[in-house]
Amino acid sequence: MPFGVFSPTPSPDIRQVVSQLRWIALSLIVLAVLCDAQFPSDPDVDIHVQKGIDLLYNVEFDRAQAEFDAVIKLRPDEPVGYFMQAMVEWWNIVAYHDDGSQDQKFYDMLERVIDMCEKRLDRNPDDVTALFFKGGAVGFRGRLRAERGKWLGAANDGMVALPLVRKAHEIDPKNEDVLLGIGVYNYYADVIPDMYPFVKPVMIFFPGGDRKKGLEQLKEVSERAKYAKVEASYILLQDYFTYEKEYAKAYEIARSLCDRFPRNPVFRRYLGRCLVSVGRLPEANEVFLEIEKRFSAHDPGYDDYDGREASYYIGRFEFVGSRYQNALRYFYACDSLCRRLDKDGSSGFMAMANLHIGMIYDLQKRRAEAVQQYQKVLQLKEYENSRKDAARYIETPYARN
Repeated sequence: MPFGVFSPTPSPDIRQVVSQLRWIALSLIVLAVLCDAQFPSDPDVDIHVQKGIDLLYNVEFDRAQAEFDAVIKLRPDEPVGYFMQAMVEWWNIVAYHDDGSQDQKFYDMLERVIDMCEKRLDRNPDDVTALFFKGGAVGFRGRLRAERGKWLGAANDGMVALPLVRKAHEIDPKNEDVLLGIGVYNYYADVIPDMYPFVKPVMIFFPGGDRKKGLEQLKEVSERAKYAKVEASYILLQDYFTYEKEYAKAYEIARSLCDRFPRNPVFRRYLGRCLVSVGRLPEANEVFLEIEKRFSAHDPGYDDYDGREASYYIGRFEFVGSRYQNALRYFYACDSLCRRLDKDGSSGFMAMANLHIGMIYDLQKRRAEAVQQYQKVLQLKEYENSRKDAARYIETPYARN
């Protein structure tokens, strides 16, 4: 079995895909709302906002919080500081996805922003600042609701958020930061229905997309925007890796983001995946060893998901190098983390880790244990022919060519 570009990460849950089309344009416009057109120019505010954003991407939450506290002191009547404080809480939720204890706090912070914006809109319906930040707050509320499986609430929030993005673009069509949300929507509104045809009936309620135009817009934002460059680069990374399969382009972006934000586990994971996909396996292994080290040290932002992925890919590297005992150690670590994480059914990591454990047992002439592993795989969800391979190896022991 070649190392290849395989990733056991399953395709996005289709409910999340549908929900994504409703809130992604606003939820990914976080930084676009912070351009000069949205609130009175103030160099001191701008410095704190930009510094805070960079700290957020580098998973330095406490320092980012201090920067946004400073924004509130300078502009207590503007929503920007309160919105960005909520973003600190959002990244904490992203970093520790399974911990829902901070969800209500996040909702309350967003509600404060929404209330502040609605009061401004009562006085002036064309208040651009209020439109942007209300849309951003509603979009993120929908995003968390989608993450928690609250699909009706997420859909309602999306129906409110999307028109606000379009209106913002109409107000300032030449603003590269504002273009972020439009580019994201254009891309996904075209890509997702093609990949999942049964989504098409849902899309009749939304404007059509344009895959090529969306990529061009995102590239423009990544090169020319004032605040949204990093966010656009991250979305391009995901698009090139997951949908376009242009792994070399994805690698260049991942390398750049990881160099700039070395503490960010998401960027580092993508860097490792890209290196695997372009065949640079020793370099990929070094990246995943670093992730495993940071996970074991409980570095901020590194959770069981990071540990699971790192263990799997290190195990694969050890397996390819015929270091079977080391490989077993990492595959069993991956399986252990899967047991904690796979609450809604087995993941690709669990299926492939256990398949490889069986293959190693066969190579070690531990046939009974190998068969036991293959039988276990047959009970798990299918990933990359995992069941087919397991059934084949039950009939004929695995042997390396």
